[in-house]
Amino acid sequence: MRTCLLIVFLILCGCNSHPEDPVVIQGMTMGTNYSITLGIQSELSIEEIQGEIDTLLESINQQMSTYIEDSELSIINQSNSHEWLEISPELFKVISSALEISQLTGGAFDITVGNLVNLWGFGPDDTHSIMPDDESIESAMRASGYLNIELQTQPYAIKKLNSDIYLDLSGIAKGYAVDRVSEYLDEKYLSSYLVDIGGEIRTKGEKRNEQPWRIGIEKPLAKTREVLRIVTLVNEAMATSGDYRNFFVKNGIHYSHTIDPRTGYPIRYNLLSITVLDQSAMVADALATALLVMGPEGSITFAENNEIPAYLIYSDGNLMIERFTSQFIPHINE
Repeated sequence: MRTCLLIVFLILCGCNSHPEDPVVIQGMTMGTNYSITLGIQSELSIEEIQGEIDTLLESINQQMSTYIEDSELSIINQSNSHEWLEISPELFKVISSALEISQLTGGAFDITVGNLVNLWGFGPDDTHSIMPDDESIESAMRASGYLNIELQTQPYAIKKLNSDIYLDLSGIAKGYAVDRVSEYLDEKYLSSYLVDIGGEIRTKGEKRNEQPWRIGIEKPLAKTREVLRIVTLVNEAMATSGDYRNFFVKNGIHYSHTIDPRTGYPIRYNLLSITVLDQSAMVADALATALLVMGPEGSITFAENNEIPAYLIYSDGNLMIERFTSQFIPHINE
């Protein structure tokens, strides 16, 4: 359940040849790019800020990656124990939030989908050479379900009620990392920034020209990059999920990387992308994935009923159709 829609920022990203130009810090983390734009000067050097952010992101990756064999999450996944396993406060926070969103969405978001993600070839092995059969999918479904994990706080610990449960945080961890970087910038008294990790975004304050952060959302096209909508974010986070770039085709059938945890199969909707706004990038990240799983009608109904600012794009034949919840409309730049 990876967020895969590239967000195009409507900001200057060239060299800092003028005092009014933003300061942009860029790097790699979690298998994707990150970009941090500072709208004001800092007393700290850019090298010091980037060094501390890189250290923070490395720590998060070591806790939550399924691609690192000795990460905290991988150790849990490798364990066959039914006993309590002590975990870090950071991992507890993410898993606890994930369980809340699973309950809210009726299981449309579920971090125990890892066995199914791996089975369909979208996990660390990243192979689609063998199509899973119904028996394999049913077996993976039996080793999933968010009700099969429990948490406790003293000490922070997790228990797998089914020892074969395999946790996958790809639908929430990048959003969490965005929130953590934002908190770090807050601690450094930086009151104007835009943080982007793989398309998950959080903003604070305004740009140097006292203009709000304006962000372009791409048309969901596999081979071209074109801005479809521009939105304004003020002290908010945004996440977009889509499946038009991360998929495979077998025997003429399109298989999305987004697995419906409720069925065990890739989603088959004509929903191309979902964008969600929230105060937390972590929450927006998970909700965007859940809404993508729900499909066009289910997602818009759920979002309206729960007052979620959401924007979806789906196809109807050759037409590309946009829908917005009432909470999203005020953010649109006409």
